[in-house]
Amino acid sequence: MTDSTPDDLLGDTPPDESTPNPRPVKHRRRAVLEWGMIIVIAVVASFVVRTFLFQTYVIPSGSMEPTLMIGDRIIVDKLSIDFGTIHTGDIVVFRAPAIALQQCTSPGVTVFVKRVIGTPGDQLTSKGNTIYIKTPGSTTFQALDEKWPHTEPLGPPIGHVTVPAGQYFMMGDDHNNSCDSRMWGTVPKKNLIGKAFVRIWPLSRFGFL
Repeated sequence: MTDSTPDDLLGDTPPDESTPNPRPVKHRRRAVLEWGMIIVIAVVASFVVRTFLFQTYVIPSGSMEPTLMIGDRIIVDKLSIDFGTIHTGDIVVFRAPAIALQQCTSPGVTVFVKRVIGTPGDQLTSKGNTIYIKTPGSTTFQALDEKWPHTEPLGPPIGHVTVPAGQYFMMGDDHNNSCDSRMWGTVPKKNLIGKAFVRIWPLSRFGFL
């Protein structure tokens, strides 16, 4: 008498190759889902950084020479406007007022980069190539100590200006070749986008501003 055991009860019964293995399909779906989430997070993070934190800009004109040359790329700190303090000497990127777009001949350029020369309450004037400033609380005008690179002659004079509350007086470092607040007035704070704090291109001129 011979013992026999049905094949389906044997532990080494080969699998039915006609039945598809669901694991590869599940792995592919999971990988697609993970990559999709990574892409969405990256896009959202990029949007948040660009909208609220930092943004790059390309210098379109020579008005800020020799500090910034045409084609230089800078990074702007947007938080510095809402949560920081704007000082005389800061380089600021801002949306150009409507009158500035009419006065300045830069077709297609609606965002300017200039240096802050006067803050709210400052009184400004000029004589020759020297800018004079009287800050709130001071009794006399003092020559503005331009510690940053700039070119002379001054060009168009400043006249006699009192910077209104919530406004800023802007000038380019290439004084004689800059279309700035001397021509079209001060810039309201709501127009300011951020402070330029580092030049990232060209690499040979990389550095903080």
